Amino acid sequence: MNPRRNRRPPRTPGSPLVPGPPGAPDLSRRRAMGLLGAGGAAAAGAVLLPGCGLGTGSIAGGENGAGEVTGAFDWRKAEGAEISVLQTPHPYQVAFQPLLAQFTELTGITVNADLVAEADYYTRLNTELASGAGNYDAFMTGAYFIWTYGPPGWMEDLRPWIDNESATSDEYDFDDIYEGLRTSTSWDFTTGSPLGTGGQWAVPWGFETNVICYNKAEFDRRGIRPAETFDELRELAVDLTDRSENTYGLAFRGSRSWATIHPGFMTQFTREGCVDYTLEGDRLVAAMNSEAAVGFTRKWVDLARDAGPTSWTTYDYPDCTADLGSGTAMMVYDADSATYPQNIAGNSAEAGNLAWHPGPAGPDGNYDTNLWTWSLAMSSASRNKLAAWLFIQWATGRDAQSQAVQTGELGFADPTRESVFEDAFKAGLGEFSGYQETFERVIDSTRIHFTPQTQFFENTENWAVALQDIYAGDDAGERLDALARASTDALDTE
Repeated sequence: MNPRRNRRPPRTPGSPLVPGPPGAPDLSRRRAMGLLGAGGAAAAGAVLLPGCGLGTGSIAGGENGAGEVTGAFDWRKAEGAEISVLQTPHPYQVAFQPLLAQFTELTGITVNADLVAEADYYTRLNTELASGAGNYDAFMTGAYFIWTYGPPGWMEDLRPWIDNESATSDEYDFDDIYEGLRTSTSWDFTTGSPLGTGGQWAVPWGFETNVICYNKAEFDRRGIRPAETFDELRELAVDLTDRSENTYGLAFRGSRSWATIHPGFMTQFTREGCVDYTLEGDRLVAAMNSEAAVGFTRKWVDLARDAGPTSWTTYDYPDCTADLGSGTAMMVYDADSATYPQNIAGNSAEAGNLAWHPGPAGPDGNYDTNLWTWSLAMSSASRNKLAAWLFIQWATGRDAQSQAVQTGELGFADPTRESVFEDAFKAGLGEFSGYQETFERVIDSTRIHFTPQTQFFENTENWAVALQDIYAGDDAGERLDALARASTDALDTE
């Protein structure tokens, strides 16, 4: 049986997806994808509190607890413990919810999963971590948030847990998780240090690459193929735009949010040889006003104006994917798992007509691709660290992830383990033309391509505002010069 086809009967869009845990709202398929799925869109509006002066040491939970675990590994080492996990409703969470009973049976640990609506999630999480109260032992987080929560000492370094054979099963195989994901959740919190240094602050749970999804039926009708260079993409998108018919070539995000920068924009920005910051001595200097970056940005904004949605400055990923599904947009440059549901019968008018493509290669042929990953992390204030680690280990392990993929809901995101992709995930991709080939083309160069920095959210939202200003008529060079000065100053004064 095809695990991706083993879904519930066709429904009309908006009908219930699957029930959440008791007291949680039912989620429509589109609603579920809207809950922070494609790059944490709702988190863009979250209020991130300051570090509250906690410094960089560990807080109420004390020192890293991995060294206290000795003896042979045993899933029941923390039998009888009870942990609390903070989550937001999401396809990942929905897929794993029915499996929690298996975890309790395996370990004897009770898991209390507290769900917080996406609009409030990061404000709640930030408050909880800053308090040091240890009310939650583990929590969901996006990788970018490590740059905020890690430096004050709010997160447990999971590397000692992974490396301790008494705490981690010899079947866990952390290296089975794609390298770009492992490095994207690791940093030493030193200005200018690349990702992949320092502690392992979270374990990736599910992720999304940012590539092109297109209306293959329309492309076939016209006898055209996806673009292989950025200039070809611009030309193709313009040719596919017919304002009189309310159709346009390419949808991508344009709202005033950091989440506008990280999907298609950052992917192509990187492929074109641009970088966001450079290290000059021990000082991080913004570089989004380099000659190459200015040239690319002009083209990107022109693309939005000439072949994008007419209300581009309001667009987030649900708007983009809805236009693709209705046949209004011929292409979308965004998360692969955000476009995936539009190809499922009953979800959109264009279901069955869509296909995937890596998007334009850079001038040197590179397919550098920016990612989003939802991950599981441990609070440094947890008083149940072994139990929390066993939960994270189980949830990010091969067996649980394989089962979650086959429920269908995690299938809206790419599994973080190569073995799960090969054995459980790609078997159901037959009707999703180009999805597997696209994934395999970009995965080796898929990682977070931003320079880690503690002012990421503010500086990147300001970057999105700059794009809107250029769209409205500001000179690209002058506006990006101002952005770069402000971004560098923000880092100098932190």
